Amino acid sequence: MMKALVATGTLGALLFGLAAEADPTTMRVAGNFGRNDKHVNGIERPFFEQLAEDTDIQVNYNTMDTLGLQAADALRLISSGAFDVMSVQIGMASRDDPFFEGIDLIGVSTDTDALKKAVDAYREVFDQRLQERFNAKVMTLWPFGPQVFYCNAPIETLADLEGLKVRSFTPSMSALIEHLGASPVTLQFSEVYPALQRGVANCGVTSPTSGNSGKWPEVTTHFLPLSVSGSVQGHFMNLDYWNQFSPEMQAELTERFQAMEDDFWELAVTANQDAMNCNVGAEPCEDNTPYDMVMVQVSEADAQRVKDAVGEVVLPLWKETCNRVYPECSQVWNDTIGVVAGLEIE
Repeated sequence: MMKALVATGTLGALLFGLAAEADPTTMRVAGNFGRNDKHVNGIERPFFEQLAEDTDIQVNYNTMDTLGLQAADALRLISSGAFDVMSVQIGMASRDDPFFEGIDLIGVSTDTDALKKAVDAYREVFDQRLQERFNAKVMTLWPFGPQVFYCNAPIETLADLEGLKVRSFTPSMSALIEHLGASPVTLQFSEVYPALQRGVANCGVTSPTSGNSGKWPEVTTHFLPLSVSGSVQGHFMNLDYWNQFSPEMQAELTERFQAMEDDFWELAVTANQDAMNCNVGAEPCEDNTPYDMVMVQVSEADAQRVKDAVGEVVLPLWKETCNRVYPECSQVWNDTIGVVAGLEIE
């Protein structure tokens, strides 16, 4: 009897201890690529340093390139619990599920206001599928900014891309590049500079800020500021890890990550114009490195060519790819982003 009581008491204490277990005290974070200096050292790294200072969480933060990770592997890594939080380049990671690329299909949202509406419309269904398929939760969704062209070959219009090798990082971007007669070369950000330097790629697509901080103007000569998307990124948290936090700490983390997301959206608006000026040696150039690239003027014809490609190749290809994996995919898109963008996938 006494042994039974002791055993029962021990079990009760154990269960009580589990119920009263504190929030996690460590956080393993895979951050963005180090060459994105304004994003990493301006916002992301200070955010996690401040989180560690203000809470009992010991944060182990490293950039993806420091860790030797590939952007395309992010969903599998966060799903497995290899990291507790990851900065995710959604376009590249969407190779594991094309549904996620739907948040920023090439040519659909080419300015910040349109992109914000699209992201907000898709956020709930995006998070739901991320939790169901990859055991992870959305903490932030934000853009690098307008995705434009850096080339080391003389260009005057989109037609001059024909026959060139152009860096791509999403399937829909590759579809546009092929539609323009060029050859897409899939590269993550850290690989682009040497690829442009060695001729593996003739052009690269990224935001003005990222290209400038990544020193792309050192290995390119012509700058075409024609936006084709916003390059939406995210911070995802492993769902098992998230569920270990108390409701109070979940609320605090949600608020903190939302503040970081707001900072990234603001950076996408404020920093890119300065970077464009700096790329071509124009003023004002205050917060980025000055270069002397040739500015290629964006024509109405080229802007219209991108819009036409949305209906001709981007949406049909994405529908075919995504519906094959998730039959309701295109209908979900029509009911969310399609409504705010005024588009419909037939």
